[in-house]
Amino acid sequence: MANTQMMANAIRALAMDAVQQANSGHPGAPMGMADMAVALWSRHLQHNPVNPHWANRDRFILSNGHGSMLIYALLHLTGYELPLQELKNFRQLHSKTAGHPEVGVTPGVETTTGPLGQGITNAVGFALAEKLLAAEFNQDKHTIVDHHTFVFLGDGCLMEGISHEAASLAGAWKLNKLIALYDDNGISIDGKVTPWFIDNTPERFEAYGWNVIRAVDGHNVDAVDAAIAEAKKSATKPTLICCKTSIGKGSPNRQDTAKAHGEPLGAEEIALTRAALGWTYGPFEIPADVYTDWDAKDQGAKAEAAWDKKFAAYAKDYPELAAAFTRRMAGNLPDNFVEVAAQIASDAHDAGATVASRKASQLALEGLTAALPELLGGSADLTGSNLTNTKSTPAFRVDDNGAVVKTEEGKIGRHINYGVREFGMAAILNGVALHGGYIPYAGTFLTFSDYSRNAIRMAALMKQRVIHVFTHDSIGLGEDGPTHQSIEHAASLRLIPGLDVWRPADTTETAMAWAVAISQKNRPTAMLLSRQNLAYAPKSEDALDNIACGGYVLSEPKDVGLKGKKAQAVIIATGSEVQLALAAQKQLAEKKIAVRVVSMPSTTTFDRQDMAYKQSVLPAGLPRIAVEMGVTDFWWKYGCAAVVGIDSYGESAPAPVLFKHFGFTAENVADTVREALRRNK
Repeated sequence: MANTQMMANAIRALAMDAVQQANSGHPGAPMGMADMAVALWSRHLQHNPVNPHWANRDRFILSNGHGSMLIYALLHLTGYELPLQELKNFRQLHSKTAGHPEVGVTPGVETTTGPLGQGITNAVGFALAEKLLAAEFNQDKHTIVDHHTFVFLGDGCLMEGISHEAASLAGAWKLNKLIALYDDNGISIDGKVTPWFIDNTPERFEAYGWNVIRAVDGHNVDAVDAAIAEAKKSATKPTLICCKTSIGKGSPNRQDTAKAHGEPLGAEEIALTRAALGWTYGPFEIPADVYTDWDAKDQGAKAEAAWDKKFAAYAKDYPELAAAFTRRMAGNLPDNFVEVAAQIASDAHDAGATVASRKASQLALEGLTAALPELLGGSADLTGSNLTNTKSTPAFRVDDNGAVVKTEEGKIGRHINYGVREFGMAAILNGVALHGGYIPYAGTFLTFSDYSRNAIRMAALMKQRVIHVFTHDSIGLGEDGPTHQSIEHAASLRLIPGLDVWRPADTTETAMAWAVAISQKNRPTAMLLSRQNLAYAPKSEDALDNIACGGYVLSEPKDVGLKGKKAQAVIIATGSEVQLALAAQKQLAEKKIAVRVVSMPSTTTFDRQDMAYKQSVLPAGLPRIAVEMGVTDFWWKYGCAAVVGIDSYGESAPAPVLFKHFGFTAENVADTVREALRRNK
């Protein structure tokens, strides 16, 4: 029989030793949660260390990611490809044991946690994906999707407002496969939390519609084991298990103090702790019998083999569903996706419609969601404004028994109503993407991207295919005023490394933006879309082919009657401002001034093109004038001679009045070009 005390103390010892060697880190949380981890990982967690990507594994998320040595110790001890040397290299350059867990770096880590509250919110996304996939793919006598999402979280996660957004949705969606274990140690960096954290956490979660198991001794492995077993019986509710623990458990002078939270214990205190725990082994030394007790490779291989057998039987009875499940969990698109996307873009080009780009987005999505069942849409209480719903994506609902409601045709709902929860929505999207099986997208107003920014950043950091639909992208909102008019948001989003930002000018650019976004397997995308109607901009065949490059030549001097005359300047524009650029080009042509118009719907995509292409679009020696209804600082990177933009907040007035007031007129753009040419002489 396994010695659970030795198993827990192995975690404590590795946490102490790694943090001490790095002279940096958080030993207290891993030491306090060690017994909880023994109960979950040795008695309940369904996983295979040899294959961290097994589709039906349970997902474990350490939301209080500063306690990263807990998960690193667990992964090492249970048999993942994380050798002891990596633990010795904790927090060092190029190690697999970064200061906070990072998905894609450490085998067995499901999501990158660090910003508190986002881990539990990602977990809601994981559990949502599991519930939807089970409803979509499981059949009578064939259950191939059946796993839990387990989360460890602490006081900090609960203090962050995003945990409210996420927990509320988890209760509404009846995510009974979500089980959170609360490390209730009462300590944060500033000390005992009672002066600033007085929430009645159990009642709070009961109000969300959760099952709550109270007052569990977090250092009693059998008690935690029993609580998890009870939680797994829940048919309609997620469960919070409140585990009372001592931070820095075992440390004679640091236990239950803030000193155990975020600094090494020190050599002397580590020696005292070893003695107090009865741990007689040296630094990073784990006895063979403890490794044996922790080893999960054989058990994991058997669990996966049993599932493989189930899946083979499923594939025999439902070959098309099995193939779709395999493809989607691998993150691959249907074989005909390129053709489907090309047809949608071609249809948009042929229609030449004058519509808002938010409507152009919905038109593209109608075709895409019909062709790609993995597209999972939604909105933060703005569906009618963001236009993220389509005929193929009915609303997601659950019945009183927690089952996913299906349409008469047997389809699940693929449009998620997130309510007014922008930050929570963005982090849930990350969890859905990380789980696999769906490509999530959802919408809100661009100005509210500030609320969700850190989760957007995390999607980029984790290289996840998440698509944010941000409508109402400029002072074109008019009477809504400066609180809703986006000024700095486009530039701000473009600063996030790894995030593609598209601000299309018409239906074809919008369709192409969607095609590129969906095809980017390892990159999130932000779509910035207009509320006001945008005229279609006619394009040559070359221009159509080059939209996917992010920036392209839309109109040459010959297109406005100046045949044989070379361009004297280049106007670069995005979104609704492309029409201003084209109008200014015509005005200048009447004065025999030749100008090239470049539409640049995605600066981030354009910047990745090779130098030859970029120079073909923006030739050296020609003055460049950028036009965008946003802050001007961003555009100087392209060597612009002038920028027509806005470096103040907007005003409340009809949109045409604001455009004229802030200089967004063809006349002002033309005058700016003339002035740039005069200075360039």
